[in-house]
Amino acid sequence: MNTNKLQVGTVTIGGGADISIQSMTCTDTRDVAATLAQIRALATAGAHIVRLAVPDEQAAHALADIRRGSPVPLVADIHFDHRLALLAVEAGMDKIRINPGNLQKPEHVKAVADACRARGIPIRIGVNAGSLSADILTRFGGPTPEAMVASGLEQAAQLRMFDFHDIALSIKCSNVVSTIQATRLASQQCAYPLHLGVTEAGTSYTGIIKSAIGIGSLLCDGIGDTIRVSLTADPCEEVTAAKAILRACGRLREGIDIISCPTCGRCNVDVVTVATALQERVAHVKTPLTVAVMGCAVNGPGEARHADLGVAGGNGEFLLFEHGAIIGKVSTTTVLDTLCERIAALETVHEAL
Repeated sequence: MNTNKLQVGTVTIGGGADISIQSMTCTDTRDVAATLAQIRALATAGAHIVRLAVPDEQAAHALADIRRGSPVPLVADIHFDHRLALLAVEAGMDKIRINPGNLQKPEHVKAVADACRARGIPIRIGVNAGSLSADILTRFGGPTPEAMVASGLEQAAQLRMFDFHDIALSIKCSNVVSTIQATRLASQQCAYPLHLGVTEAGTSYTGIIKSAIGIGSLLCDGIGDTIRVSLTADPCEEVTAAKAILRACGRLREGIDIISCPTCGRCNVDVVTVATALQERVAHVKTPLTVAVMGCAVNGPGEARHADLGVAGGNGEFLLFEHGAIIGKVSTTTVLDTLCERIAALETVHEAL
């Protein structure tokens, strides 16, 4: 979908830019050292933008030091108190996030809009089904997709009334189907860059499943400019999951895409151990490569032959393929090291191109 382009620090959102990955710290923002440590960990994991909670003035006053030490653009998450947003702008934050209706007085919204416009800082309107206004809930009979979209667009209209236009929009709820329906509806009614996610998605297992369905469905529709996978877990897991979702949807050409079979009674090699260990050992690789780890002669040779690198299991050994050609056989005891060595060699070739 063709959306407006926004600049969040060094990261472009919308306007056909690559989809960016976001996460949020779970440290106490007032603890500058701990918060910076988590931001750096998220950046290393692959996050492009990180959001921080700003619950009070003490947290707001810590933002300047955090911003100076951050390797990625930062978003200040503001609720209820417009003065915290103004302090975040003064601290050099790269984006402000507000919920519709949380800043209830128009003059407070205007003050935030004016400050952000003066600094070229965009505002994300974050609609959550759990925090819709009583008026919206009454008008639509509950937190329906239509209600969520109306909430976001009404807040956007108020910002535009104060001549502020650098707006991003997210519409999230814990119900996957409602999130998909609402975001599709929003994409038909506005050109704001859309931030995708399923909120309160749960722990790693259920949260990744819900997020993959919700975010993945929209990405496959061509909808979405930036994403966050919300998990009750270490936030670095959110980034890893986001990259996997983007890769599965064909929206990320970076890192190793491992194809591995589920195994069955025909399998005479330990595919599970090899594929799991390989995934851990190549998690740092950014070169776009497809690597197949297959267990038998039914689909194994075909999948391995079509990958950049692959192995197909036989009776206690693997055939090794590279760019479609068989280049040898490897034992089950050396297959993991061999794959890692060949991946390193392909990295070198890729970097030289």
